[in-house]
Amino acid sequence: MSANPAAITGDSWSADRRELLRWTTMLAAASGVGLSGAHAQSRGESKPEATASAVRSGSDLRRRTLGFMLAHEQFPVPQLVEIGAHASRSGFQLLATSDHFQPWQANQGHAGEAWVTLGALGAQAPRSWMGTTVTCPTLRYNPAVVAETFATLSNLYPGRIFLGVGSGEALNEQAATGEWPEWPERWERLVEAIDVIRQLWAGQPVSHNGKYYTVDAKLYDPPARPIPLLTAANGKKSMRLAGQHGDGLITDPASWQQHKSEWQEGARSAGKNPSDMPVLVEHYVVVGDETEAKRAAELWRFGPKAFKSYYNIADPAHIQQRAEAEIPLEQVIKSWAVGTDPQIHIAAIQKLFDSGATIVNVHSGQPDQKKVIDFYASHVLPKIAMAD
Repeated sequence: MSANPAAITGDSWSADRRELLRWTTMLAAASGVGLSGAHAQSRGESKPEATASAVRSGSDLRRRTLGFMLAHEQFPVPQLVEIGAHASRSGFQLLATSDHFQPWQANQGHAGEAWVTLGALGAQAPRSWMGTTVTCPTLRYNPAVVAETFATLSNLYPGRIFLGVGSGEALNEQAATGEWPEWPERWERLVEAIDVIRQLWAGQPVSHNGKYYTVDAKLYDPPARPIPLLTAANGKKSMRLAGQHGDGLITDPASWQQHKSEWQEGARSAGKNPSDMPVLVEHYVVVGDETEAKRAAELWRFGPKAFKSYYNIADPAHIQQRAEAEIPLEQVIKSWAVGTDPQIHIAAIQKLFDSGATIVNVHSGQPDQKKVIDFYASHVLPKIAMAD
């Protein structure tokens, strides 16, 4: 199989990718992805021929799902595995992991390997869909290695793995490799990397001689199930490109609100229906008062400028210094759902679902993650399930 890297301004939506979406729909229906997971089947027991009867329509990809963010920046891997397992048992249907070489801010204190976390977590969270938000498959990782890793995870946990990809940050890519190209090249690399990953996942010999990557190989253990590949974006141009090249979107609430139409047009330009594609939005919460919110915000202070300027800084200590000088804590928490009244949290999630998001990925920066999970399990998840 040979392929040239797709042009950064366009892509075609092949029959193979339509088939992947069909299978993703099937798997979502069969594995119970969504808020009605109490009746979900065991993933390890499902077979392609058995899931065929569960197919409904592309709209199953749009089922409302609550995820929980496992922040490698803030917690060590053994603790993240415990947190993820508890979140899964408590009813969160998706577990997302950040994938960093360094934290965004030095005071966050951690940066364990996300793929190791997923491998360890899968056996302890058998009811949850798992993946990265996001992996950069272009510099720190070679796309062929990314393809192999997520195929292996899929073989361990069939029908439960997704891959989120993005164009990276200097604190990871430049810090680990010394390379940090300009934005157009980073997206060219990402588009080509996506192509390489998809070719390898097909399990056939691949002969790819592209602008940035040369691969002459095959995966001898391709994925057990099709792996949805979601593309991250936080700006107008990247939102359109994400729509063109991804199976779904990973973004933040402000970018979704401002540039939703760009993503939709990008998807349509590639022959896809955005209504059939998942949209994961990261949603910050604090179960507590404003004092607790500000304490959490000290670790996530960079957020308002993360993808405006800080992504170009390779040193977490420098990012922290800039954030503390430039961003008041009040600005950080103003868009967060803060409080112990369940209705505050329910209303914020409902608003995101009403905007077209299909996956709301709950992220709390407070140290007591169990407190957040237990609050949501008791007071929020049941209400959202009834509202759907």
